[in-house]
Amino acid sequence: MSASARLAELGISLPPVAAPVAAYVPAVRSGAYVFTSGQLPMVDGVLSVSGIVGEISADDAAAAARIAALNALAAAASVAGGVDGIARIVKVTVFVASTPEFTGQPAVANGASDVLTLIFDTPHARSAVGVASLPLNTPVEVELVAELA
Repeated sequence: MSASARLAELGISLPPVAAPVAAYVPAVRSGAYVFTSGQLPMVDGVLSVSGIVGEISADDAAAAARIAALNALAAAASVAGGVDGIARIVKVTVFVASTPEFTGQPAVANGASDVLTLIFDTPHARSAVGVASLPLNTPVEVELVAELA
């Protein structure tokens, strides 16, 4: 099943590509791959949640990671000729702004991984990295590498 058909089946619409907030582009195509810049959980140009995990819930952060992953997918699709131009997601990196005591970054990153696995039905490599802070006080930032079809 194509990625666009799977999105339709799941009732998911990719958002418009978020405008960069600094000196970069949302995604770059290189050879057989697309590399995205880090994407935040923006909805209609507004951060969906703010704060660090440990002060906000891991569930809220996982939901934000899902939004950020869809934003990253939209960025990748924008340079791949559409979402059907993407064969699979190869690697996902999820940065999680969290308190020093919080060690559940992998569970937060599942918000991104779960939705991407639903769409492409293939596993991907992943890193879930705890950090002290992220831009705009977002709890998560997601970047991915996609293989072109």
